[in-house]
Amino acid sequence: MLQAALKSGTAHRRSVFELFPRRLPEGRRYGVVAGVGRALDALERFRFDAADLAVLADVVDEPTLAWLADFRFTGDVWGYAEGEAYFPYSPLLVVEASFAEAVLLETLFLSIYNHDSAIASAASRMTLVAGDRPCIEMGSRRTHEEAAVACARAAYIAGFATSSNLAARSRYGVPTAGTSAHSFTLLHDSEEEAFRAQVASLGTGTTLLVDTYDVAEAVRVGVEVAGTGLGAVRLDSGDLGVLAHEVRAELDALGATGTRILVTSDLDEFAIAGLAAAPVDGYGVGTQLVTGSGHPTCGFVYKLVAREDDAGTMVAVAKRSKDKISIGGRKYALRRRDAAGTAEAEVIGIGEAPVDDGDDRSLLVPLVEGGRVVGREPLDAARARHSAALAELPVAVQQMSRGEAVIPTLHVGG
Repeated sequence: MLQAALKSGTAHRRSVFELFPRRLPEGRRYGVVAGVGRALDALERFRFDAADLAVLADVVDEPTLAWLADFRFTGDVWGYAEGEAYFPYSPLLVVEASFAEAVLLETLFLSIYNHDSAIASAASRMTLVAGDRPCIEMGSRRTHEEAAVACARAAYIAGFATSSNLAARSRYGVPTAGTSAHSFTLLHDSEEEAFRAQVASLGTGTTLLVDTYDVAEAVRVGVEVAGTGLGAVRLDSGDLGVLAHEVRAELDALGATGTRILVTSDLDEFAIAGLAAAPVDGYGVGTQLVTGSGHPTCGFVYKLVAREDDAGTMVAVAKRSKDKISIGGRKYALRRRDAAGTAEAEVIGIGEAPVDDGDDRSLLVPLVEGGRVVGREPLDAARARHSAALAELPVAVQQMSRGEAVIPTLHVGG
């Protein structure tokens, strides 16, 4: 496309691309925007060096190679801030630049947004049903090594307390925590020996894995070794609800009333909700989180919605294919709220900003101006935004049952 546009003389035309979802994943009531910070970092690094150009030498012609060698994004980008909730047709990114510059960013933006938002959306549902009980991200061994770091970051934005991924701590400041594995217990001649080694090194506040052999016996030995100040025990198999009740009773009988119970083992939002009445103090989540709990992508698309014509006038353009339509014209967005601050609708203005009736909240913020990143922010700001965005949605957002978007999307103008 770039080569053909350069040759035809249309590559320079001012264009507006938008990244948006046509729908939410089936059954979901809301989505969560994540990956904004990673996308901005990636945009700043997006260059074609000599090695890249050598690979492309038999793909595109010499004029295109020369253009790529000098590529620097010089356009403007607006978007939903990280941690924000989104709904069908929310314009999550609005990219305004020449066609040549903007079209190159399609895969870059879609790959980051589709992945990170899928993880954050799943994580949000998990933390929503977990309530005050912390969730630990433990999915690194269930996904690609680089995806694992992005997953930890996205999960933290959506309310997870910690991650077992130390690279996420190094790159993004995500708090980390973890527990021992069964291999550590099996390494030793007895469970008691393993527990004594762990406590001697890590202190009595550590978390002991108690389901390698017999759970009740392991709990007894753990308290004997660490004392009643044992930090926590972890259950990783069996009927977690039943076991949690049994272990709580045993810990209390042994005087370890402050010892917490952590559970792991293929948890998702439904399993977490099912454990709400159990004496569980925290959840370790892996496979279901890093696969989006059944929805590993958000289905975001990146479409041209306006471009300059031969006369220099911006005109709306749209795709009309069956079941895959786009809506032409540059978009603006606000969240309509009632006087109490509860969201009522996602209002998308076509060609002009929708009117704020006084209670509404504008959603698009500047991310890039003239090729310069202006929208970078601390990860904790996105985490706080996510919490605030969920708090303003109707109470139905808490339902895990399948349903439609918790608020409708309304298009105005155009």
